[in-house]
Amino acid sequence: MNTKQRFCILLILTLLLSLPLSTSTKADSNVSTQIAAKIDSPYVMVNKHTQILDTPAVLINGKVFIPAKNIASYLGTTLFWNAKLKSVDLKTAHSQLQFYLDKKTIGINGVMVPFKDKAFLSKDRLMVELAWFAEQTGTTQTYNPVNKLFTLDLIKTPVIVVDTLKNVPPIAKFTFGKTSFRLGETIQYVDLSYDPDAEGLRYEWIGKQEVFFKPGTYPISLRVYDQKGNVSALFTKNLIIEDTLLLTEEQYPVYNQPVGTAFKTNWDWVWNHFTNLPYLSKEVTIDPSRTLLLSDSPETFKETGILYQDNINGKARLYADHMNGTKDKIRFNIQVRNLTDQPVTLRTTNKGEVTPSVYANLIGHVASVDFLMHNTPTVAPLVIAPGQTAVYSQMPDLYPGQGINLFYDVETDGQLQVAFVASLASSLPVSPFDTTKYLEFDGHLRGTFPSADKRWDVDLSTFREPSRLSIGDGKEDAYVRGYDVQRQMEVDDMGNYGTIYTIHSDKPRKMAVMLIAKGGPFKGPFVINGQFMMAPASGVISAFQSIQILARTTGTEESFDLVFTPPAGSAFPIDLIFYPLD
Repeated sequence: MNTKQRFCILLILTLLLSLPLSTSTKADSNVSTQIAAKIDSPYVMVNKHTQILDTPAVLINGKVFIPAKNIASYLGTTLFWNAKLKSVDLKTAHSQLQFYLDKKTIGINGVMVPFKDKAFLSKDRLMVELAWFAEQTGTTQTYNPVNKLFTLDLIKTPVIVVDTLKNVPPIAKFTFGKTSFRLGETIQYVDLSYDPDAEGLRYEWIGKQEVFFKPGTYPISLRVYDQKGNVSALFTKNLIIEDTLLLTEEQYPVYNQPVGTAFKTNWDWVWNHFTNLPYLSKEVTIDPSRTLLLSDSPETFKETGILYQDNINGKARLYADHMNGTKDKIRFNIQVRNLTDQPVTLRTTNKGEVTPSVYANLIGHVASVDFLMHNTPTVAPLVIAPGQTAVYSQMPDLYPGQGINLFYDVETDGQLQVAFVASLASSLPVSPFDTTKYLEFDGHLRGTFPSADKRWDVDLSTFREPSRLSIGDGKEDAYVRGYDVQRQMEVDDMGNYGTIYTIHSDKPRKMAVMLIAKGGPFKGPFVINGQFMMAPASGVISAFQSIQILARTTGTEESFDLVFTPPAGSAFPIDLIFYPLD
């Protein structure tokens, strides 16, 4: 040891002896361990014996941070690495500490807190704040800012001990919310399990169900595991189901399934319970003020050209649904031409669009949501001079396999010729009306229809048994009849795509409103009493495979209003089930 080192140690010892006597220094027989060191010094006095710290104590923002490994060892214990939990662990008579170095969090008796001003890493050495560490370990600390000397005293027997205690297995235990339950009543499970070592638990249930539909006594068992893999004894308790009916298996999900979610079914179950439900009577109002131009054939075009073309004058809805079946990048646009001798102004009052995608259900769903949001469009009025052609709408280019779906509600003060056009993205924009060929019909929908909106007024206040409304079946909901000007023949809008439905009832009773897909995969939005409901929230609803809960009413609402448009890419018909809740 050189002269400088001897001087530092002597200085620390001198400062320690010159401190005012604390409770511990008045009676040295009560002190098991006394630690003293200066900030930034590698030397420490432990019971007046010189030791060397791996990392000196430091002062940060007025707080003293000490090396946890060294100080813990001087107090009679050690930090150890928990490979399973990836933590540095220290157990004392006061606390069980777990330092998660990657997450920068500390587990204090199972409660997680951030490192924050309690700990940090210095060159892979864990540093802990002096006052906080003293509190956790049951020691007494002092710090003199004048001479930068800190002390740490351990009274009587060490309170920091090596974690040699055997991990205690967890306890599995539960009870029920009451002594017995009825058929179709939700079972209340009250968890009483715990871990004496305050670790998280993993549960393994045997026989547990949310509800039972047959009377009897059912053994329900539980086993739990702690984080170290210790397992509890199997705990079993008998559940008594009375022979008293609350809800049938059919009724239970209607009452209890969360709104916006679906419950699994199958074709037989739907057939037995919902296929033969009576239809609700309705007063149908067709709005003839808006013409629908529908372009969906060829749905997947294999070459460029005009997909559909006709004239509009006044209110119209322009609707298109197409996929790029070519090997080229395609530009899809809607062009308008003024064949009159006066300027014609075209205004957009609503629109629904979607970025091109390869997923047919997705593009129909998103465009429908966009349209039903009814955000006021920022599209400026378009004035077309006599004899001129203009591009009204141009979508982002479609790569092979991508599709688009769009709605536009427009109003004009004169007649315009409208063309839905697919052209090569690499070509210069040209007027299609005189130079582009018409593409052949491929069996999908195409035509001009005299109306675009339906309103159904329904009495939902007095019905007493489960009932339904069908959309897009061609019988209870008649297809709109129109005319395909390119084929010069009458056509039906099978599925009524492009149509907006408004279903209204005054003072509805307490009920559940559900959706069953019957024609094939379905994905689409509903607006119910001003709120969007996505059916389903993700993915698609398969025909007869699940039932979605769209809404429940309390019987106190002034009205029930549902707005819907058949989304492109979805199959029809669908049934809306109205189920009284008594």
